[in-house]
Amino acid sequence: MFNSLSGRLIVLTIIFVMIAEVLIFVPSIARFREDYLMNRLERAQIASLVLLADDMIDQELEAELLENAGVFNVVLRRDQVRQLMLASDLPQPISQTFDMRDNSPVLLIRDALTRFTSPENEVIRVIGAPVRDAGLLIEITMETGPLRMAMIDYGIRILILSAVISIVTASLLFVAMRALLLKPIKRVVGHMQNYAAAPEDARRIITPSASVTELREAEEALQKLETDLTQALRQKDRLAQLGSAVSKISHDLRNILTSAQLFTDRIEMSEDPTVKRMAPKLVGSITRAVHLCESTLAFGRAEEPSPTLTVLPLADVVEEVIDGERLAAEGAEIGFTCAVPFGMTVRADPEQLYRVLANLLRNARQALLAAGRPGEISVDAREDDAAWWIEVSDTGPGLPPKAQEHLFRPFQGGARKGGSGLGLAISAELIRGHGGTLELAGTGPDGTRFVICLPKGDGTLTPGVIEEATRDVVA
Repeated sequence: MFNSLSGRLIVLTIIFVMIAEVLIFVPSIARFREDYLMNRLERAQIASLVLLADDMIDQELEAELLENAGVFNVVLRRDQVRQLMLASDLPQPISQTFDMRDNSPVLLIRDALTRFTSPENEVIRVIGAPVRDAGLLIEITMETGPLRMAMIDYGIRILILSAVISIVTASLLFVAMRALLLKPIKRVVGHMQNYAAAPEDARRIITPSASVTELREAEEALQKLETDLTQALRQKDRLAQLGSAVSKISHDLRNILTSAQLFTDRIEMSEDPTVKRMAPKLVGSITRAVHLCESTLAFGRAEEPSPTLTVLPLADVVEEVIDGERLAAEGAEIGFTCAVPFGMTVRADPEQLYRVLANLLRNARQALLAAGRPGEISVDAREDDAAWWIEVSDTGPGLPPKAQEHLFRPFQGGARKGGSGLGLAISAELIRGHGGTLELAGTGPDGTRFVICLPKGDGTLTPGVIEEATRDVVA
């Protein structure tokens, strides 16, 4: 029970109510003591009225009056004269005197607690003002034993009443909290367990229905979380199915390209100048296609190979990519510029770098063709002590907002209708394999710029270096 929220709630409620009752109990005891003493003063004053009516009363009547008043002596001061009205023998000397005419709450509480905790039966003097202006002062002597027993009896009744109030209050609060809070929480937990059994089923997503503001906010947050998770699981399932299909296709395509590669070996023997000029490019393209199929098969087996880093002339790779894109853009008013410094070399995997540049230039070419206007695509490069920087820019229409939001996510970052968005996702992954970054430096009506960063040294880049260099490129 104490491990549950409801059990702890009812226990804490009882404890807090009891603490509140204890805080009430102390001043209540002080008030009871004050009322008790004032009552003894009034009863003593009433008993003394008998003597005022008849100056002579017998001892038996006087003893009965003192016993009924619960005092030993009664002294009344009238007209500046102090008169012993009723008297009897004291069992012991007077130990303390209490003046009830001018007492602060703190003093009353202190005296009450002292009397409550003192078991000795003492004789005390109590001074007060007579009621109805029957004199200037009334003074009595009395025992403290009956006072203490009356205070204990009153305290027990107060504690019992406090316990009953605590239990009733805790029970009512428990019922209310169970109906208003615990049941809705259990319902949310039940929804979560039901959703966890089949997260791909959109019918199990929670529908917010709580009337309590905080619980409804929690349900709405849970609904968004479950919706996003369901979409992500569906996306991963589609990716898994696509990966399986691509692996199968790549397997057969690799066999076909291997046969085509054998034929291109024969073509290289031709004496035709045009064939001799074009054959190496054809051989290179088919070789890359074979390698791509093999990489796809490796990826399908979750064994993506790490890049094989070599030092290579960057301009040669860029020119080869541009030659292929220039052929694809034949007939369109699209220009290609290679602004790589002469003799600049980078450390990278040549096949993977070719694929990255090919994806970026192909996207730029397709954007210009889709816009139906002439344009320019350029590749620039520079280096510093920390890294090599390659910039691919175009004068196209820029990326739409949706494509910018999901730029490097497969099947979400496509910039054109029908595009899959795989190119940029694959390129970013390949560059990350080099320890570098691929980022969008800027896009708008005047064009788009992507920046590739390939690190030098041990192959790692600090965030500060990347941010500073990226700012320089954007500027």
